Amino acid sequence: QLQLMESGGGLVQPGGSLRLSCTASGFTLDYYSFGWFRQAPGKEREGVSCISSSGRDTHYVDSVKGRFTIARDNAKNTVYLQMNSLKPEDTAVYYCARLKKPYILSLRDLRYDYWGQGTQVTVSS
Repeated sequence: QLQLMESGGGLVQPGGSLRLSCTASGFTLDYYSFGWFRQAPGKEREGVSCISSSGRDTHYVDSVKGRFTIARDNAKNTVYLQMNSLKPEDTAVYYCARLKKPYILSLRDLRYDYWGQGTQVTVSS
């Protein structure tokens, strides 16, 4: 069964860091691009970052540029989101998702076919 499982969320103070992981099972991650999305209470889901199948190409929403880094380890079937200098406005449930072919990079959620269950990130003092 094809699944994506996020982990690594939690409570962190402003200025702190977290690393989210998204581990795939039931398929080989190598041939697909992946994205991270987030949804805060009362807000629409927002695309945060995406990465190509090779890992050479990445894209970020403006609000996280310079603070977040997306990466992947195909040997571990895992995609990561390193989040530094966290702000209270980063508080949300974070989801990873698989980008449909033939798309390479996109933050449009309708272009993604499989989603994880989400992990909560709370930034608060």
